[in-house]
Amino acid sequence: MTRFKTMLGATALVLAMPAFALPAFAEITIEGAYARVSTAMSKSGAAFMVVHNSGTEDDQMIDAKAEISDRVELHTHKADANGVMQMLHVPEGFTIPAGGMHELKRGADHVMFLGLKNTLNHGDVVHVTLTFEKAGDIEIDIPVDLEKDAAAMGAAANGMQMQMQEMKGAPEDMVPQHQH
Repeated sequence: MTRFKTMLGATALVLAMPAFALPAFAEITIEGAYARVSTAMSKSGAAFMVVHNSGTEDDQMIDAKAEISDRVELHTHKADANGVMQMLHVPEGFTIPAGGMHELKRGADHVMFLGLKNTLNHGDVVHVTLTFEKAGDIEIDIPVDLEKDAAAMGAAANGMQMQMQEMKGAPEDMVPQHQH
């Protein structure tokens, strides 16, 4: 009987250990995803989104897949030595910090679709699989929204136009001077 109690006690200890040694993990959610192309005839497109990690450990978005194009890559923009912006493949992917987020947006990090097999039209939906080191594969359906950026750029242009009109009556020392 003593041997049975010892084995039972050891088994209980082993079963209890995982409760004290739970691994840290990443909990990934995607918000505000949309895809777009620059023109109707474009052979490439991009997807933008905010990736949230409510977990206790950083995660790394390392890949993306979609059947709408020949290749899907994680990209970023970087200025070269002459200040010219270049789009570059980021094979190591993007870090999603624990308890934080990483925004994929125009002019910065994004998912790039290269060699589109069909034209992407406003309202279409693109099925994409995002791969994370810890969270694994996450499948999402991303709507094609060709108006989203146009509306934002139009609002920014309107805001600048209003600022310029307001400045017409401002004293000369308040009007920004262009440096040559």
